[in-house]
Amino acid sequence: MASTATQRAIGPVVLLGPPGAGKGTQAKRIAEHYGIPQISTGDILRANVASGTELGKKAKAIMESGNLVPDELVQQMVADRLRQPDCARGYILDGFPRTLAQAQWLDNYLKNQKDSQVAPVVVDIQVGYNELLGRLTGRRTCPTCGRIYNVHLQPPKVDELCDVDGAKLVTRKDDTEEVIAERLKAYERQTAPLTDYYQSQGRLRALDGAKAIDDVTGQAFAALDKARP
Repeated sequence: MASTATQRAIGPVVLLGPPGAGKGTQAKRIAEHYGIPQISTGDILRANVASGTELGKKAKAIMESGNLVPDELVQQMVADRLRQPDCARGYILDGFPRTLAQAQWLDNYLKNQKDSQVAPVVVDIQVGYNELLGRLTGRRTCPTCGRIYNVHLQPPKVDELCDVDGAKLVTRKDDTEEVIAERLKAYERQTAPLTDYYQSQGRLRALDGAKAIDDVTGQAFAALDKARP
């Protein structure tokens, strides 16, 4: 028998948080707990390109020319996805909106839906800069089996060696301190107006992302249950 959480309408949920905050893990847990789909713009884009939809063909041509897919095209793909039957009770958006313009588009889109006048609940996983830097620079990957470790949070049994096959772990090029620092600064520049926008509307629910994973999940469930009683 389905739990109460997976039976009631939860509505739209927007998940915010910088690289290394644990958005992917929390998004999966929220989706499973409430029985709603996790929607990623990256997944939507890849699905449209792979299935050869009209939007996918346009996006593929743009990407092959070395340009970024424009907001208008991404938003059309998101709108198509949100109209699918599995989104009727709600959904969690991971990676969208990324900008103030996208957030305003989403609000306008939802207002114009006959069956959904509910504004999204915005969950923001907040983690300090130094904590994020430690998490991301500590990541190591096994080049053979792909298993991921973190020398600070989830180290291998033997330093720098994979537990599974004993291969020497490697640091990805985009996990160097210089690259990560720029990614974090870019996130801050891009999303600061977005968090201010939702904060001013009283819709932002801040979570302490420095706590243990289960504690962060508990905070997320409590915030959503309070917002959608």
